[in-house]
Amino acid sequence: MTYEEFLDEIATLLTEMYDLSDEAAIKLVVDAQDNDHFVIHDDKEELRTVAQAKIEAAALYKAKQNKNDTQRKQQQRQVQKKKARP
Repeated sequence: MTYEEFLDEIATLLTEMYDLSDEAAIKLVVDAQDNDHFVIHDDKEELRTVAQAKIEAAALYKAKQNKNDTQRKQQQRQVQKKKARP
């Protein structure tokens, strides 16, 4: 599949596997692409498979969840710091 088809497949899988909206799935893929996450896939056609797209979709979703968890914890720490001040 082409590079563009591969990215489309990842976005489609994100909507199907994780019930994300089309906009949210596309944003995840575009953000990952902007961060050069898919450079190797552009260079190596053999990596552009449905099986690899599933792996990439899962990795992107997990990374997004981890980022959200980290942000939530940082916000909780800030609230706790404010409460601890006299």
